[in-house]
Amino acid sequence: MIWKPHVTVAAVIERDGHFLLVEEETPNGLAFNQPAGHLEEGEDFITAVKREVLEETAWKFEPEYFIGVYLWRKNPESTTYLRLCFGGTVFDHNPEQALDEGIVQAHWLTRAEIAKQPTRSPLIINCIDDYLSGKRYPLSVLQSFLDFHGDSQVSS
Repeated sequence: MIWKPHVTVAAVIERDGHFLLVEEETPNGLAFNQPAGHLEEGEDFITAVKREVLEETAWKFEPEYFIGVYLWRKNPESTTYLRLCFGGTVFDHNPEQALDEGIVQAHWLTRAEIAKQPTRSPLIINCIDDYLSGKRYPLSVLQSFLDFHGDSQVSS
């Protein structure tokens, strides 16, 4: 069997000291998470995070910077996740849009309120704390070469 981590994207979205999170159904009951999900076949990172935020919150998301890469596994028998976290802003909310399966609703919560909630993983607080500490990297640090048909040297 070939081991491979599950690649996910997530968004830290802050407005007036409140962060956009989703309340979702998990195998362990309801928990909070950033708008996040799996990278799909043929999808680049930016497209994936925009899609996930829209599907889970009904907000359009514009990534403005990259916050970090996080590798997490709950225990040796668990799935390993490789999370790419983005920061940016939301606009054009559609309250009539149905949310992704398993999403109960979206919430705007402070860091202190989030710390009191059951969360899907420790990455939620880690990503928010990295955002609050000022970690910001240009989106240009991420490059996609999907279906690239050039010579053997790839340049930026």
